[in-house]
Amino acid sequence: MQGTPATTTTRFRDLWDEIAPIGRDARTGGYLRYAFGEPERRLREWFRTQAERRGMPVTGDGNGNLFARWGDPDATDAVLTGSHFDSVPQGGAYDGPLGIVSAFLAVDELRAAGVAPDRPIVVGAFVEEEGARFGVPCLGSRLLTGALTPERAAGLRDTDGVAFAEALGDRPAGARPDLLAGFAAFLELHVEQGRALVDLDAPVAVATAIWPHGRWRFDITGEPNHAGTTRMADRRDPMLTYAFTVLAANKEARLRGAHATVGRISVEPNATNAVPSRVTGWLDARAAEEGTLAELVEAVRAKAVERARRDGTEVSVTEESATPLVGFDASLGGRLATLLDAPTLPTAAGHDAGVLAGHLPTAMLFVRNPTGVSHSPAESATDADCAAGVTALARVLAELAADPAPVGRPRGAAA
Repeated sequence: MQGTPATTTTRFRDLWDEIAPIGRDARTGGYLRYAFGEPERRLREWFRTQAERRGMPVTGDGNGNLFARWGDPDATDAVLTGSHFDSVPQGGAYDGPLGIVSAFLAVDELRAAGVAPDRPIVVGAFVEEEGARFGVPCLGSRLLTGALTPERAAGLRDTDGVAFAEALGDRPAGARPDLLAGFAAFLELHVEQGRALVDLDAPVAVATAIWPHGRWRFDITGEPNHAGTTRMADRRDPMLTYAFTVLAANKEARLRGAHATVGRISVEPNATNAVPSRVTGWLDARAAEEGTLAELVEAVRAKAVERARRDGTEVSVTEESATPLVGFDASLGGRLATLLDAPTLPTAAGHDAGVLAGHLPTAMLFVRNPTGVSHSPAESATDADCAAGVTALARVLAELAADPAPVGRPRGAAA
C-alpha cells in the first residue's frame, strides 16, 4: 500500500481539514448537517469534486444517494464502500463522513501502489442515514433496497413542513434492483460508537452484527387549560403521562439489559402558563435479541396506557421504523478479520450497512474512538487511528476487488 503510516496520517489530515468546518456550530463544536440542508449540499459538492479529481464518474440513484466509480462502467461485480454525510443535531464530526473520506483515500493508496482491480470500486454517499430531518433513519438505503416505498418517503416532512420529495427536487425513484445487482459486496468504515477498541487496545475492528432497534412515536393527548386556575385534581395533563413513560422506558430497558432513550419531545401549545394539550415523545429502543426488543416496547406501551387511564389522557403508539437483528456476512467478516488480524465485535448502532446486508454480502470496519462518545461533539478519533482505518480499508478493497472468486471466500479456497 501507499507510503508510510506517517504519510497516510498527513494525507488523512489534509483531506479531513477540507470538510471539518462545514456545518460545525462554532459555539458548541457540534455539527448540524441535515439531509439536503446547506452544509450537507456543500459536502455533496465536495464529494463530486473529489470524484472528479480522481477521474471517477458520479451517478445518482434517484433517491439522493451518490456513487463515484473507479473501473469498468459496465462491470456488474463492483465492490461498494462509503457511508453518509448527515448528522444528528449537534452530532460529532466522524459519524458518517469518516467512511467517505477514508474510501477516497483508500482508492488513492491502491492507485499509488499500482493496484489495478479486476472489480470496480465504488464510493457511495447515502442520504438521511440519521433520520434527523425526515424522521426515518437510513432513508436513502431503505429506498434503494425497496424497504421503504417512494410514496411514503415522498410525503415525509421535516419540522418546517418541507416534504422529502421537495427537498430532493423530485419524487424518489424507490427500489433499484438493477443498481444493487451491479454490486458484489458492500464495506462500510465507521467510527466506533463505544469504547470496546480502547479496552482491546486495537485501532480497527470488524463488525459481526447490529442489534435489533427501532423508533416509536408516543402521542399523548389531554385537555389544555390554565396553569394558574385549574385545580390539580381537575387536570388531564399529558405531561404527567409522558414523564411516567420516560421513567418506565428506563426501568424496563434496565431490567432486560436493553437500551431505551427518549431524546426528542414536542409539546403543544408549548406555553409556560398552560397545561399542555398534547405531548409527543419518540422512543429509541434497542436490544440484543428481537424478542427482548418486542417485550421492551410492549412493556413501555402498556405502562403508558395504564398511566394515561389514571391521568385522564390518551396514548397512541406508532412504529416509525424497525430493524431486525442484522448479522453481517460471516464468511466475509471472518475473512476480513483474518486479513487484518483484527478483533470482532457487535454494535447497537444502526447503519446503512444493516439495510444493505439483506441484499448483498456486507461487512463493517470500526475505527477506535478514544472517548467512546458518539452523536456528540465529544466524538473523536486520532489521525493515526484514522490512517490505520484507511490502510485497513485499502487492504480489504485490494483483496476483494482483485478476487475473481465469490466475495466471501479466500482466493484458492474450494467451493
